[in-house]
Amino acid sequence: MSTNTIAQSNKSVIRNHQFASIMQNRLNGQKALHVNKSFSPGEVICSFKAGITQSFATYLTVQIEKDTHITLVPEFLQYINHSCAPNVFFDTTTMQLICLRPLQHGDEMTFFYPSTEWEMAQPFVCNCGDDLCLQLINGASQLSEETLSRYRLTDFINTQLNHKNAR
Repeated sequence: MSTNTIAQSNKSVIRNHQFASIMQNRLNGQKALHVNKSFSPGEVICSFKAGITQSFATYLTVQIEKDTHITLVPEFLQYINHSCAPNVFFDTTTMQLICLRPLQHGDEMTFFYPSTEWEMAQPFVCNCGDDLCLQLINGASQLSEETLSRYRLTDFINTQLNHKNAR
């Protein structure tokens, strides 16, 4: 049995949606969003919109401007977890979820939290396991340009970096 098959056998489907399913790890209770079909890099997975708009960050919001944070609609997108080797990107200008790396049916979708967040509401220690894992995830403002250059970033984060560099 492959490692991926073993990992999948430890998960159960909580809810199915058109292109993805919320799955829960039976061992630790963590929920994640897994694709129900394959996607290619550059492909639009889905469009999204703002649910609640607020001036402060929470662990469930995505930052779209300096003082504007949104909850995502469809809501199940909140189950896209962080990875230092992301396979999807939230384009907050076009309001589209974009595939970054090939996704096969059953793969977990992950995004790089600092790609949308200047400051994190709840910094955390990353356990993604990637060779280039950053360990502590606490927002784009805390990362070097060299590190950020490895990732696709939202227009908002790029604007913040330009302002930071102009000082």
